[in-house]
Amino acid sequence: MKVGVNILNFGRGTDPQSILSRARIAESMGFHSAMISDHIALTPDVRARYPEPFYDCFATLSWLAGQTSRIELGTTVCVLPYRHPVEVARLAANIDQFSGGRFIFGVGVGGNGQEFGALGVPREHRGAITNEYLEIIHALWTEQEVTYHGRFVQLDDVAGIQAHVDGDRLHPPVWVGGRSDAALTRAIQFGADWHPNRMTPGWLRDTGLPRLQELTTRLGGRAPALCPRVQIEITEQTVDFDDRILGVGTLEQVREDFALLERLGAEHVLLDWYVHSDPATVQSDEQAWRQLALVAEQVVDLQQQAVR
Repeated sequence: MKVGVNILNFGRGTDPQSILSRARIAESMGFHSAMISDHIALTPDVRARYPEPFYDCFATLSWLAGQTSRIELGTTVCVLPYRHPVEVARLAANIDQFSGGRFIFGVGVGGNGQEFGALGVPREHRGAITNEYLEIIHALWTEQEVTYHGRFVQLDDVAGIQAHVDGDRLHPPVWVGGRSDAALTRAIQFGADWHPNRMTPGWLRDTGLPRLQELTTRLGGRAPALCPRVQIEITEQTVDFDDRILGVGTLEQVREDFALLERLGAEHVLLDWYVHSDPATVQSDEQAWRQLALVAEQVVDLQQQAVR
């Protein structure tokens, strides 16, 4: 099971050097990936959780591709309706090539109403837009020339964009964020992996994965791999309420959570220390890395994985 880190590309104290330092620390600690968030227009509803400065995900990851050597780099998640799909297809394929095949293309539908309004994108159609854009991106990565007449995009004779196949799978890999039936269906239909966030252990085990399997059986195709984003918050006291979020609790509870993820067949787990309800945590790099180091050493034993 691979383990990565969600590093901050926003907030007070963030600049190119701090972003690079975070990526290099993650790489030196043995983490398998470093991923970042996506927003374009920092409207009030966005700023409440993602304060300025905010560094564009594609520009940042393209730069980091040349500043790192081993660690995978990705988006958690690119809000797909915000950009034209031809542009996104080219950006994602190019970064994957620049990084030597280390790019992970995490996508989601987004939800910030004011940001959608500022960008002139109809929020109420974000699910349908995302599906259409994924169809176009897949076509551009797999066909010599694309003509597409959809609800939102019209293309005629657009040249395909070079991507590559890794084994039997198209690269870069696509991770679909979200926990709704629409998100699960999207992951299945587009041969993507599933990237849920902020769930309880019980929900993932008893509801989320069984529902994913049910929909896969109904729709056919490959069952999406489980690649969750897990909030890491190690506490001194046992967290004993029923809706405890996966990754929140004592060191022993977090160990149990990771043992559960192993049993459930998770392929790649992304650790997220930033508490979205509290922008002040953006400034807590030192405390964050202490907790991440504790997880790396005493929960997932990244050094031992590197030896194996």
